[in-house]
Amino acid sequence: MSFAPLALPANTFKHALNNRHPQVGLFMGLNNTVSAEILATCGFDFLLIDCEHGINDMPTVQAQLQAMAPYPTQALVRPVDHNPATLKQLLGMGVQTILAPMVDTATQAEQLVRAIHYPPRGLRGVGTGLERGARWNAISDYVRHAGSNICLVVQIESTDGLNNLEAICAVDGVDGVFIGPSDLAAALGHLGNPQHPEVQAAITSALSRISQAGKAAGLFCGNPGQLAAYRAAGACFMALGADTALLRNAAAQLAATARQNL
Repeated sequence: MSFAPLALPANTFKHALNNRHPQVGLFMGLNNTVSAEILATCGFDFLLIDCEHGINDMPTVQAQLQAMAPYPTQALVRPVDHNPATLKQLLGMGVQTILAPMVDTATQAEQLVRAIHYPPRGLRGVGTGLERGARWNAISDYVRHAGSNICLVVQIESTDGLNNLEAICAVDGVDGVFIGPSDLAAALGHLGNPQHPEVQAAITSALSRISQAGKAAGLFCGNPGQLAAYRAAGACFMALGADTALLRNAAAQLAATARQNL
């Protein structure tokens, strides 16, 4: 029995960014395939597996990708750092969208672009026979088309990042720019208070600057009531919170409600 070559999965998240179609998602830190699959049925446009602050690692990232694969929700991954070797492994296991944390300069953005693309554009190593991303060579033309489906989002979380925002947006190969309110609040002198007016003004300004520079703008937004204002400022993709917070908040509310009725 012979089998036809498999097709490279389309990166609908990247396509939506390019068209500035609004998307909402959720961060995942529970490191659990069952919760990942449950969330993949809930209507989010994207789910982001967080390796920077969550306890996710390479084997568990791949397991969650496999659990989410039957569903249309797109999987993103935030690596712990910019290490090209780490990015190579993530791409190899089938990650198509990287959210790179703590990007402060255009040079860092350029290095990230090189890390995620094959030569001559970049320096990604070729090992498709061992990689889920190429379905172990079942996708016969993977190396020719992988680059057009890879999406790079860089995260701005510092005053340096804000100061260099236009230069970062000008880097060819950066698809989107994502604002991280918590670290930005700390950098602006308001640790633990991302709702401070100075932080909110910086966020709104950054979203507008990113949009005006021709790149898709996004941010972490734990309060859905702020979505309309952020959307008006230029945001087109927004993470609405994290699975850990959803679990804890729902469980705490259930326990509190039960005790009120005892």
